[in-house]
Amino acid sequence: MDNREADHERRQPAVKDSREGRFFYPWERTLDRLVTPFEEFIHRQTTSGIILLATSFLAVVLANSPFRDTYLHLTHAPVVFQIGGAALQMSWQHLVNEGLMVFFFFVVGLEIKREIRVGELSEPRKALLPAIAAMGGMLGPAVFYWFLNPSGEAARGWGIPMATDIAFCVSALVLLGRHVPVALTIFLVSLAIVDDIGAVIVIAIFYTQSIHLPSLGWAAALFAVLVSFNLSGVRRGLPYALTGILLWLFLLKSGLHATIAGVLVAFCIPARAHFSPDLFCSSLEELIARYRGSCRIDENVLSNTELQSVINRMDDEIRLADSPLRRMEDRMHLPVALLVIPIFALTNAGIEMEWGSIEATLRHPVTLGVVSGLFLGKMAGIYLFSWAGIRLGLVSLPAAVTIRHVLGVGFLGGIGFTMSIFIAELSFPGNPEFLRMAKSGIVLASLLSALTGILWLRFFCSKPVPVGRDV
Repeated sequence: MDNREADHERRQPAVKDSREGRFFYPWERTLDRLVTPFEEFIHRQTTSGIILLATSFLAVVLANSPFRDTYLHLTHAPVVFQIGGAALQMSWQHLVNEGLMVFFFFVVGLEIKREIRVGELSEPRKALLPAIAAMGGMLGPAVFYWFLNPSGEAARGWGIPMATDIAFCVSALVLLGRHVPVALTIFLVSLAIVDDIGAVIVIAIFYTQSIHLPSLGWAAALFAVLVSFNLSGVRRGLPYALTGILLWLFLLKSGLHATIAGVLVAFCIPARAHFSPDLFCSSLEELIARYRGSCRIDENVLSNTELQSVINRMDDEIRLADSPLRRMEDRMHLPVALLVIPIFALTNAGIEMEWGSIEATLRHPVTLGVVSGLFLGKMAGIYLFSWAGIRLGLVSLPAAVTIRHVLGVGFLGGIGFTMSIFIAELSFPGNPEFLRMAKSGIVLASLLSALTGILWLRFFCSKPVPVGRDV
């Protein structure tokens, strides 16, 4: 080897593993060993619930610490966006609730559409039980709350206990592991998704202050553009994102809650792949043959333009063989779970505890309405509506699921953290006392519901039973 070749080898940072056919940089193996456990952790279903719980606890600590004034100042600090002569100003809390939460509602919309297309909600017979249970889970809490707050400003909070937090509920079931049947998790997720549909409708209809018709008209036109993208087979995310931003702005100006833009955009994302499996396989086989032939000439992708062309074509083919809806849901899940929801909790879950008036807080009609609605109303609504549907022969329980399991799901449905706090902010925007009472009730009811549901499913329900066993 001459001096030039030796110098070239010294400058090569990557090392080839002959057994695996992969190249590794000097620190890559070490970093893989360090990073892989963390990646596995953040992909677990329980992680979003753990992070949400941690950030909520941090918010409560900050709101009751010597840093309280700084915390409150930051959450209400003005944020200004200006482009030329146009400016948009809102508080940080307003930006999080109406801006950042659009991404949360976008993922919710994608999940709803997927379930309707291919999930438990795709077949009417399978979808009927979660739909009936969710209906009871929305009506029951509203009735319990209204009974304690039938009039006045407090009555506006009837929608607060209607919502179920998917992340916390699924996390609770995952913690139970083999003590609950897999079908129960599917039932709970389907129920929570129908519940989300109901919550979005409630927000759109009942928590809108006033309507600005010209802006609403422009929003409708933009939604029609999104529908045309879907019908035209537009699969790139950028056109949907740009149109979605404009839709959000006009919905914000129209008076409707702007987060609905996330659901509307999600419903327009194409669900079908462009290529059939057979066409994709034949195309990929042809590209692999071209790849092998090109590698015989030059293996270095930086200098081999033909190899670059084949790889780019493979990338396009793989994208077209996938569903845009699945791809976007997969890409958005972690950012929403690890960034959007924690920021929302950190901004909104800061409840100022007045330890000298805890008894008064617990006796307040708003607190009692939220606690009774989430803890008792959810359980009663989900259980009784499901029981009635089964008795009337309209629905049947999934395999290995008993009516006792449904009662446990009813308790877990009372964990209404994220969406409940969101609706509380809409219910009492100018009344900090009622808002504090509502948030206190949400936290208390969610803890009671989680603890009761876990204990019930763990100790009072049988382990998964064979398919066909009577309940």
